Amino acid sequence: MKSIYLVLDMQNDLCNLEGPAGKSPMADALKNRKIVENTAATIAHARDAGVAVGFVRVGFSPEYQECPKNSPLFGGAAKFGMFKLGTWGTEIHPALEQRPGDVQVTKHRVSPFYSTTLEAQLRAGNYERIYVSGVSTQAVVQATVRDGHDRDYSMVVIEDLCAAHSEEEHKNSIASISRFCSVVTTETLDFTA
Repeated sequence: MKSIYLVLDMQNDLCNLEGPAGKSPMADALKNRKIVENTAATIAHARDAGVAVGFVRVGFSPEYQECPKNSPLFGGAAKFGMFKLGTWGTEIHPALEQRPGDVQVTKHRVSPFYSTTLEAQLRAGNYERIYVSGVSTQAVVQATVRDGHDRDYSMVVIEDLCAAHSEEEHKNSIASISRFCSVVTTETLDFTA
């Protein structure tokens, strides 16, 4: 089964401790779980196993035309200058190696399947299994698993490379999506299976 590892929303605005993430409730989870460092190692592991890698980011045009103004999640983005394409905040964390040919997706909502090129890229690459990890568990990870499941992909969540704003939110999110995916850790992960 041909596989891809999608790294979800691991951009500076959300996971770089030098940015807004460093002052958010997510900071402790990012540090304690070593999300960035361990994700970097897993990207290298995927490449060594011949698994494709893709990066998903949330971003809006400079005038925020695509930003849903009434969204509790994204409504304040323009006011705070977050998720603005072409800025440091929407760049993938520099510790995570990107290569030419990696799948790249910019999304304007929680799910990377919504109004993006993701599915076209997955179909063109003949991928059947999608490994996912990223921030946050209760948003992009859940949305990706559910939407991927409903599009008939075999979904695998790398649990210890995901983080939420609290450990309780993370655990609840993993529990709620576990019927739609396989859940592994970096210790049990086998990209060659």
